[in-house]
Formats: sequence, C-alpha cells, structure tokens
Amino acid sequence: MNIVSRVAAPMLWLLLVSTSPAADKKIALIAGRPSHPPGMHEFRAGCLLLQSCLTGSPGVSVTVYSNGWPQANAALEGMDAIVIYADGGGGHPAIQKDHKMFLDGLARKGVGLGFMHYGVEIPSTNGGPQFLEWVGGYYEHLYSVNPMWSPNYERFPAHEVTRGVKPFSNRDEWYFNLRWGNKDKLTPILTSTPSDAVRQGPYVYPKGPYPHIVEAKGREETMMWVYERPSGGRGFGFTGGHTHAHWGDENQRKVVLNAILWIAGAPVPANGVESTLAPGQLAANLDPGKR
Repeated sequence: MNIVSRVAAPMLWLLLVSTSPAADKKIALIAGRPSHPPGMHEFRAGCLLLQSCLTGSPGVSVTVYSNGWPQANAALEGMDAIVIYADGGGGHPAIQKDHKMFLDGLARKGVGLGFMHYGVEIPSTNGGPQFLEWVGGYYEHLYSVNPMWSPNYERFPAHEVTRGVKPFSNRDEWYFNLRWGNKDKLTPILTSTPSDAVRQGPYVYPKGPYPHIVEAKGREETMMWVYERPSGGRGFGFTGGHTHAHWGDENQRKVVLNAILWIAGAPVPANGVESTLAPGQLAANLDPGKR
C-alpha cells in the first residue's frame, strides 16, 4: 500500500462512521391482556396506535408485545425504554415471576420505564418501593382514587414532554392522590383541581368517598408526571387511558408520545411528536371476544 492509500483509508473510514445513522433507541410497549368491555382497557390497540405514531421518529424503533410480558426476559434486553400499559394491582406484569428483579436491574442501568392507566397501580408492599425508585410514584389501593371525571389541563410546565401540547380535557378514569417518593426529581405534567363533587365520589372502585380525599378539597392533583432517577434513567406515569377513544385527542397522544421518547433518551421535536390518525385507525386492532 502506498503512502496515499495508507492516509486515505483511515480518512475514508472516519467519514463513513461520521455519516452513518445513529443507533436506534429501542422501545418496548407491553400491552396487557383483555380485561374490560369493548372500548376500555384496549391495551393492544392503544400500544399499536402509539407504535404507528412513532414510526416517523428518526432513530427510534418500537416493538409491541401483546397479551402481557414477552415469553422470555431476554426480549427486553437492550431496550432503552419499556412502557407497560396493562392491568395492575396484584396481577401487575411487573411483579410476576422474576420480573420485578429484572426491571430493577434494567432501571439501575438507566433504562427508561413508563406505566400507563391501571399499570400505575401496584401493591404498596410488593412493587410500591420499586415504583418510587423507578418512576417516583404509584397508585395505592384505598389511598389513591379513580373517579370518572373531566379534568381541564390548561397549564403545562416548560419541559420536553409538554412540547407542542395544548389545553385539552376528556372524561375518563383519571386517578389522583397518588403515593409520591422523591418529589425533587419529579415534574407534574398534567394537573387539575377536582371539584368537591368529584372528591365526594363515587369512585370506580371502591366507590367511596374516602375522608382523606374529601378533606383535601381545593388541592390541585397530578394525573401525569415524569421522573429523573438520582442514579440515572427516567420514568413517567400516565393515569388516563381507560377509554380507547381518547387516543383520538391529539394532545393526549402528543404528551404520551413525547414522554415515551423522553424516557428513551431520544430527541423530542420542538413542537412535540406530530401524528395524524387515518380514518378507522382508532377502531383497528380492538380486542376480539371481550365480555
């Protein structure tokens, strides 16, 4: 090899490396099993819709796992973010088998974690402490509440997750009075003040009212939040999403899509993730054979 070739070869290699696309941020959306009547808890349809809306985001690949946790934990290795949209409580996918230990290991490596709707509820003695570390908060049975109501989301903090999000409202099962951990690392994203009537109930289950909820009248509540772990890594919780039709609201979609990118460490566009639904897209992939 002559001197020109010896000089040109490494320069060409550097050029190829510098112009090659950045490695994808890998995101997994875990959709829980069917559990509610049609149009409610449509976890699979919701995840597939969110996946479709993120298709145009550069440097991002999104995989949906339907009907709960993938067959092997190895499927989630190498992910930059994992979002669970599923039934929670004692049946939460995050606390079955060795999943809690596995997720804790990923969180310690800086993997982003997100939980949506019933997926933010976890037993206080089994998963609760981990949720405080992973995402900064969770729904606690008989402490938090789940009424059907219409919060008005009118003001948003300056944050990547709120980019391009405009005021919106929809009637849904928006949880509040959550159990919080390190609030210094937590940013409320969707907030509103429930009326006295909402606090009086009925809640979806148990129907209440709970004295501690009624006594907090006039207090602003948080229905979505983001969290930066002191040890590294990000998380979010979103309490809406009971009613599938509300994914048709572009602002609800945008704030969640922004959050998914954010916890994965992917860039959030200056005006947030723009998405348009095709005719019939909301009705696609609904769970068959629901009771």
